Amino acid sequence: MRKRVVDTHALDASALLKRAMGDAGKPARVRTTAPVGVWLSEDGTVRLDIFDDGTYDGQVAGRKRHAHGTYHIDGATMTLSDDSGLYTPVMLGEGELEMAGYHLSPVGY
Repeated sequence: MRKRVVDTHALDASALLKRAMGDAGKPARVRTTAPVGVWLSEDGTVRLDIFDDGTYDGQVAGRKRHAHGTYHIDGATMTLSDDSGLYTPVMLGEGELEMAGYHLSPVGY
């Protein structure tokens, strides 16, 4: 008589979920270091210049005043602190930033 071998991975709930979701089950890769450089929204209305000294400059089309100040990173979030007192969260993704509903990509890539 042959001994039956049971594939326990197929019976494990997390393995089943992982198989069912495919790549969607993988955690998103996020950037945890400062995304230094120039970032621009697809429509060109938002520009964010991030510097390695912990400062940034931002421009939004149609606004006279440019934003500038400092930033700090906590996990997958970078918080911009404008010199006027405004705080803006920026979600750090792999090759993309999300800020106030805008998706920013690095310029020159």
